[in-house]
Amino acid sequence: MTTVAEPTTAPAPVAEPPAPAVPVQVPRTHHRFTAAEYNRLGEVGIIGEDERVELIDGEILDMCAIGYRHAAHVRELTTLLADNRVKGMRIDVQNPLQLGERYQPQPDLMLLRARTDRYKAALPTAADVLLLIEVADSSLDYDQHIKLPMYAQAGVAEVWIVNLDADQVEIYTQPQGTAYTDTRVARRGETVQIGALPAVTLPVTDILL
Repeated sequence: MTTVAEPTTAPAPVAEPPAPAVPVQVPRTHHRFTAAEYNRLGEVGIIGEDERVELIDGEILDMCAIGYRHAAHVRELTTLLADNRVKGMRIDVQNPLQLGERYQPQPDLMLLRARTDRYKAALPTAADVLLLIEVADSSLDYDQHIKLPMYAQAGVAEVWIVNLDADQVEIYTQPQGTAYTDTRVARRGETVQIGALPAVTLPVTDILL
């Protein structure tokens, strides 16, 4: 009897694993806004009136939330400046300041020179600022390393950083480049003067509460 051999089937070849995909580097553009574009976003409602943002080097950045301690110091400083300002000077509280095409920060406080238009025609600029104050707690690093060089470069004549954690007032004058060449730290028991109002002396204790 003849035996017919069963046909054999060759094993299927094992598929090679796919080569790992090579990531494709897609260039990303980073759009920077001008102050005019930034203001337009507010006009059409894309940025709401209550949103705490500011324009820094063309970027729209969220600002730190205002805590009760920060708010209390801004409130008291506003009263101090109002009691000692010269007639005609303006006090701005957390309002925008125009510093070039791509910068529109919102300092905590500004003492502004008198202007015939009463600031209805345009935002204040560095030349209008007699004193700028930032109250710093959680925002200290941002105020010292981002905003302060920006203020110096724009030519803001005098900046105070009220450093709540260190319990001191840092005074910066004589802007040159991105730095202030004259700095001073004032503590409780001392007094400070505003460069534009040399006759006015403020106790540091009243500033720090």
